[in-house]
Amino acid sequence: MSGGSLVIVGLGPGNPQQLTPQARQALAHATDLVGYAPYVRRVEAGPEVVRHISDNREEISRARHALEMAMSGRHVAVVSGGDAGVFGMASAVFEAVENGPEVWRMLDIRVIPGVSAVLAAAARLGAPLGGDFCVISLSDNLKPWPVVLERLRLAAQAGLVIALYNPRSHARPWQLGAAFDHLRLSMGGNEPVAFARAIGRPDEAVRLSTIAQANAEWADMSTLVLIGCPATRVLTRPEGQEPWLYTSRKVEDAR
Repeated sequence: MSGGSLVIVGLGPGNPQQLTPQARQALAHATDLVGYAPYVRRVEAGPEVVRHISDNREEISRARHALEMAMSGRHVAVVSGGDAGVFGMASAVFEAVENGPEVWRMLDIRVIPGVSAVLAAAARLGAPLGGDFCVISLSDNLKPWPVVLERLRLAAQAGLVIALYNPRSHARPWQLGAAFDHLRLSMGGNEPVAFARAIGRPDEAVRLSTIAQANAEWADMSTLVLIGCPATRVLTRPEGQEPWLYTSRKVEDAR
């Protein structure tokens, strides 16, 4: 064996208090940090730690580089925002292992969980994930757009709360609006929609609407869009206080 190791670490949504003790311990043993620039720069590390920064769409080459360094005896931490296993680097690393040299399968590789953006946003809003829910990425870089639309339709018809990752960016400005239009065909119109931006960071912001009135321009790549179901309730509070969202644990049999 090489004596090296590779950990894939979820850094949480951005608030340092939401970085887990297990993640901190794993990062403290790293000789090299690998990842997308904003995530690598977020990690506090000494000058002896080498930072390897790459572009957001270079996941597989990034994973291969990390694996090669681990094989050479380095202790490598591949970092992702949120949880590395939720639309993060964990799957890219294992995809690289599957298609790489057999010796990579002998490496010491561990995945360290993190606080996913959907969990941070849900906690900020109340308890919108109290019932069944799903998480869907609106990015169509790795899957056809019709597949995204079909999954949205089925989730809405099943009565699931839907959390949307990668809702809108400069490169993909239209997908969220198209998703809202598609969902309106399967929903009643009054289901709450929350735009939870940069939760846990100094510039966090929350905006509530309904699926009938939701505007895609209220979101960017730092926004988690959460779409309620018929069992999702809005609890109003005294003037000046934000309402809470929660989804009932009880589901009526609609057959």
